[in-house]
Amino acid sequence: MHNLTANFRKMLDICNKLGKNFTNEKGNISSRGVVPKFSDLEVVALNLTAEALSIDSENLLFNKLNSDYKDDFPHLISRRQYNDRRKLLFDLTDNIRKSIAQNIDEFEDTYCIDSKPVEVCRLSRAKRNQIGKTDYAKAPAIGYCASQDSYYFGYKLHILCGLRGVVHSFDMTKANVHDIHYLQDIKTQISDCNIDAVNIMPRACISKSFLLEDFYYKIFFPYKKSISPFGTLFAFSQTI
Repeated sequence: MHNLTANFRKMLDICNKLGKNFTNEKGNISSRGVVPKFSDLEVVALNLTAEALSIDSENLLFNKLNSDYKDDFPHLISRRQYNDRRKLLFDLTDNIRKSIAQNIDEFEDTYCIDSKPVEVCRLSRAKRNQIGKTDYAKAPAIGYCASQDSYYFGYKLHILCGLRGVVHSFDMTKANVHDIHYLQDIKTQISDCNIDAVNIMPRACISKSFLLEDFYYKIFFPYKKSISPFGTLFAFSQTI
């Protein structure tokens, strides 16, 4: 494993620079109560460090911290406190993550959109599923995965990234929501750029009504011959 302490300190320096507008001088979001010794920015930095080092197991992370790096983290909080505070700090983490992505891809003008299925359970158990029974907006649904040529029950993860592989935006929707609707969400986030939409619409074509909307970026995808004003357009693909 990489030196966790060295990577944590580098990530903490980045978080201190990018998160100073959202926190006070001690690195915490201003709130009433006891000031924690392990600051909010340190929680965010530890979370981002674990993701950067591909440590997807919290059990492994805290076993390493409490054994190999115990002296380097004298004010380390418990695993339960880490989970609770990490959930509360999602907005702060997302703002810092977007700032990091913006600094890396500052002059990026070409983006790729892709999606992947997030299966909750098998189709045979879909009717017995209890997730989202009280809130339809958050309930999973049955969708189709073109790459696997199969139906599944769950959600769909949409990702927008640059050609360098840096993720700029992501969103989770029901599995039956078409990928084209994600373009409606991101058109307010980016502008004056090229978007590769071939990967998310391999068998779909855009209607003429959608083409007439006021978008501030160029979209590359296979048009229907009947609605393409320029004939066959060049379409490129990029592996994410």
